[in-house]
Amino acid sequence: MTEKIYYDNMYLKEFDAEIVSVDSNRLILNRTAFYPTGGGQPNDVGVILKGDARYRVIDVQKQGDDVVHILENADGLQPGDSIHGVIDWQRRYAHMRYHTAIHILDGIVSAKHNSEALLTGGQIYEDRSRIDMNIENFTKEFVDQIIEEANEFIAEGHRVYAENISREEALKRPNLARTEPGRKLIESLPVVRIIVIEGLDEQSDGGTHVANTKEVGRIILRKIENKGRKNKRIEFELSPA
Repeated sequence: MTEKIYYDNMYLKEFDAEIVSVDSNRLILNRTAFYPTGGGQPNDVGVILKGDARYRVIDVQKQGDDVVHILENADGLQPGDSIHGVIDWQRRYAHMRYHTAIHILDGIVSAKHNSEALLTGGQIYEDRSRIDMNIENFTKEFVDQIIEEANEFIAEGHRVYAENISREEALKRPNLARTEPGRKLIESLPVVRIIVIEGLDEQSDGGTHVANTKEVGRIILRKIENKGRKNKRIEFELSPA
């Protein structure tokens, strides 16, 4: 099982590890800070260094309890080798900011508008993000309002952090998951990782996030799309923090 050190230190840019297995260009390490694709958040990229040799990491995937690093090539690497990993921090940090912004928007809708809007989808990119919501009375005026409220909350500077709780405790807390797969997942996990945004929200989540809302920057609406009678898509970008 790969030790997923991005869970405990989301700001870790470099790390040391040992190669567990090599299969063609697929590498498994005993520990990693490279985030694999999941939950709408794209994988990290970067490099793995062994002595003077440099290997580009072009994809990262989950494989059971392991994290698989896909390299351009793995020539010269073998199990037992010590390596040094370096993630593309600009890409990762953009994902962290956008992922946190999604939680804030969802938290504003849930906390300030007495709504348990069900997130039906979402995707994070380096320069924008989108969320799909199944919610009644969804209008342009409503979107403008929740974005304004989200930006006010962001500017106040609230702490954001991860916390691990038992499944039993998670099931007692309402609305920890706002997607149907997320709700089912909680029931199957002995320990549930949640992201807490102080003063607003907490959600079960396996992604990476910034430590303070001020790091998010300002949310700017790009467009709204109809994806069904109640299902609407919000696409937004972030100004520099």
